[in-house]
Amino acid sequence: MDKPVLFVSGGALLAFVILAWINQELVTNLVNYLFDFSAKYFGSIYQVLMMGTFLIALFLGFSKFGRIRLGKLDRPEIGYFKWISMIICTLLAAGGVFWAAAEPLSHFITVPPHFSGIDAGSKEAVSPALASSFVDWGFLAWAILGTLGTFVLMYAHYHRGAPLKPRALLYPIFGEKIMQKSALGTFVDAFSIVSVAAGTIGPIGFLGLQASYGLSTLFGMPNNIYMQMLIIVVVVVAAGVSAATGIHKGIQILSSYNAILAVILMAAVLILGPALFIFDSYLESFGLYIQNFFRLNTFRSDEAWLGSWTVFFFAWFIGYGPMMAMFVSRISRGRTIREIVTAVAVIAPIITTFWFTVVGGAGIFGEITHPGSISEALNSDGPPAAMIAIADQLPFGTILGFLFLLATIVFVLTTTDSISLTISMAITGNGDPSKTMRVFWALIMGLVATVLLTIGEDSIDSLQSFIVVTAVPVSLLMLTTFWTAPHVCRELAKEQLDTEEAESHAVDMETESHAVHEKAQ
Repeated sequence: MDKPVLFVSGGALLAFVILAWINQELVTNLVNYLFDFSAKYFGSIYQVLMMGTFLIALFLGFSKFGRIRLGKLDRPEIGYFKWISMIICTLLAAGGVFWAAAEPLSHFITVPPHFSGIDAGSKEAVSPALASSFVDWGFLAWAILGTLGTFVLMYAHYHRGAPLKPRALLYPIFGEKIMQKSALGTFVDAFSIVSVAAGTIGPIGFLGLQASYGLSTLFGMPNNIYMQMLIIVVVVVAAGVSAATGIHKGIQILSSYNAILAVILMAAVLILGPALFIFDSYLESFGLYIQNFFRLNTFRSDEAWLGSWTVFFFAWFIGYGPMMAMFVSRISRGRTIREIVTAVAVIAPIITTFWFTVVGGAGIFGEITHPGSISEALNSDGPPAAMIAIADQLPFGTILGFLFLLATIVFVLTTTDSISLTISMAITGNGDPSKTMRVFWALIMGLVATVLLTIGEDSIDSLQSFIVVTAVPVSLLMLTTFWTAPHVCRELAKEQLDTEEAESHAVDMETESHAVHEKAQ
């Protein structure tokens, strides 16, 4: 166990909770100031980092380096469906359910500044609303979570024997020195843990609020602090059990069944809802997204809007970057670089954007057909209300609403158990850390979320905003992959070529030996 990393990361989270308990207003003001500073001065860096990561990943994946197999295995350790399910369910998380309902509708009723001149709430605003959502949850968001950083970590861990820790991202630069006890290594590991923990504790806390609201609306159950805490306790205990069983049991099973549930929900909305509108909207919106890809992802003309949407989400994903690279490294052993790039940076974003169109498109259609039916709920009660309001517009609305709520709970559960495992790996440097450590981190994140919930919803909002701040040092760490990822690919390609030449030479020698033996006979 790396005690300095544990104490620094745990101490930072504990300090945040204590300060929020003592003076919530001070914490809120401080975080808001740091948020505005980070969004203003680092927002453009976040956008450059996201764009560069995606472009370099595509180049490496579809060049001669794409056939390099990582992890020193001849075949993948985990089957394709289970592998894709774990990637999507962990990386998409709960935000993919609530924001799929809320973000497209928000952009529909308030047109983003990229598309000035279009009337809000009109049919012309549908495609811009969806395309703007694709920017936040599309190709760039996925690339930062599991491509360049994954290549570097798999090279350092599986091919060079370095512990699987965030500091291993600097292994190609510093070598073994970075893996030893050092201030830089401790700082990198601790900040990576704090950032991903903050990004996970926030959704756990919001799940208590959102699930409690959903159960109250659907079934008339009480919506109070006790119900919210009960939901968090149940989810965290389940996440702890899942994390304890490891990659090959609980996490795989939960991810697979949640992926199936998401497919069933998409099919149900398409069958019961406006399928033609959804398909037409997806085709047009995705085309708009691709046609204006660079312009949308490099937009800088409205810093306030960017801080609320694109820069906020980009910072959230960057904060997850090192730890998600570790998780993808752990489940991708035996995969080629091309397979990882295709799955993470191409297939997953396409599935995500279609999911956003199914859920968000159904909400927009309901808003067009019955103005105010979704937007009033969104404005008054937030993202969970939008999801429930969309379900109410469809046949079997109560059943669909419950299934969407269930999917959200399992998404958060899957993310929590995966992050607990990954944080444990970061502290121990072991790909299979102890069950006690995994359960400990699941319980700690749930406990922090519960404490913040008792202090007030604003404390969880502050934690969410804090993500943008913690992404500052993490972004500088991830920028190093622009050089280290191509470097390790060249190293691995050279090793693979040397191995193939050695094997070819051995075959030639064996053939020659047989020929000499036969001639002697």
